[in-house]
Amino acid sequence: MTTNGRGFMVFTWGCQMNEDDSEQIANLLTQMGYARAASEDEADIAVLVTCSVREKPEEKAKSKLGKLRIAKEANPDMIIGVCGCMAQKEGEKLRKGRPYLDFVVGTANIFEIPDVIRQVEAERGLRTALTLPRSTDDALVLPGRAERTDIALKSFVPVTYGCDNYCSYCVVPYVRGRERSRPLADIIAEIRDLAAKGRKEITLLGQNVNSYGATLSERVDFADLLAAVNDIDGIERIRFTTSHPKDLSDKLIAAMRDLPKVCEHIHLPIQSGDDDVLRAMNRKYRSAHFRELVAALRSAVPDISITTDFIAGFPGETDEQFENTMTLVEDIRFDSAFMFAYNVIPITAAASIDGRVDKAVKSARLGRLIELQNAITCEINDSGVGRVFEVLVEGVSPRDPSRLTGLTRQGKTVNFPGDESLIGQLAQVKATEGHLYGFVGELLD
Repeated sequence: MTTNGRGFMVFTWGCQMNEDDSEQIANLLTQMGYARAASEDEADIAVLVTCSVREKPEEKAKSKLGKLRIAKEANPDMIIGVCGCMAQKEGEKLRKGRPYLDFVVGTANIFEIPDVIRQVEAERGLRTALTLPRSTDDALVLPGRAERTDIALKSFVPVTYGCDNYCSYCVVPYVRGRERSRPLADIIAEIRDLAAKGRKEITLLGQNVNSYGATLSERVDFADLLAAVNDIDGIERIRFTTSHPKDLSDKLIAAMRDLPKVCEHIHLPIQSGDDDVLRAMNRKYRSAHFRELVAALRSAVPDISITTDFIAGFPGETDEQFENTMTLVEDIRFDSAFMFAYNVIPITAAASIDGRVDKAVKSARLGRLIELQNAITCEINDSGVGRVFEVLVEGVSPRDPSRLTGLTRQGKTVNFPGDESLIGQLAQVKATEGHLYGFVGELLD
């Protein structure tokens, strides 16, 4: 029951950090007395959590703003706000030509949204823009955390904010600021509270979780954090993302091997298989080192699933350099990958690199890359048929309402027949079919 009888919707694009921001916003609005609306036409508050890593998410967010304008014409009291990386990057420019947009809030100011909404409600027509200061990086503070009010099995928990790597194609340091690590005690307290609320799986988040602790006065690193979370009663699974290859240590690999709650999966973005392209990307490692890391991970954790990211058509990439990426994919055999064609983000260093690759060439390279990786993914999953996996049952499958769905420890989806009483439980499921997304299986007693 809401205190004001009004509803909200949160629209999200981008990474898991944005998903966590959306969860925080939803919790804040719930604490204000709002309830989730069934559709945008019924929403009194609509908040867009935006992404600027690629051009397409920005286009989708701006398209959604246009649709919300129509909804607001039918409901003039609707409050529309934009948060996230696009809000941070564009700030005041987002309001130009959009008189229906009530507020723009930067990446570090999400906790102030209730006060902004109260301002808008108190003085109709006031539009407030709060953005993260870019000139005082040394004084950046950690974003606030809202009390969790929802019922869920899994939660994201940020452990770092921002990034110091300045990969030449990436906008994150400019819109989320310099890297800051949360104190270990704060993270553990939050996760203990989540465990008490029934969470069973935690995903630790950061643009580079491997460098956790670098900005703290206490001597603690990411492996130490994993060990501390592993000791929390009630938490049954621990995941983390994203890991930068340059900071993947032997200690962290050993923690993945030795800590029973840490799942056998790592997302390790390589972006390119060519050393000259990696140098132009400012990735600070070479393909040989990446191969060594993969070998060390597979030696320590034989059942590990390794996923990655690729960018096709980076400025200056030649046919030969792209073929080096294809060779690396064939050699390493990733379980899956996020694959994109390069697009220009104006404020990044890569925007000024000469040698733009023709759009048709980028598209063709991306198509070949996707075809190769998808074939490898299917081969790997087909080889898993007959295996028994531990599955955390999350709910009814959206693909088939007659089946339940959940993830293996390796992060692969399994759909299988079963009673809904299993939701929230760990189940043993035998894979009977392999697919691009994962498996179809059968429940074992």
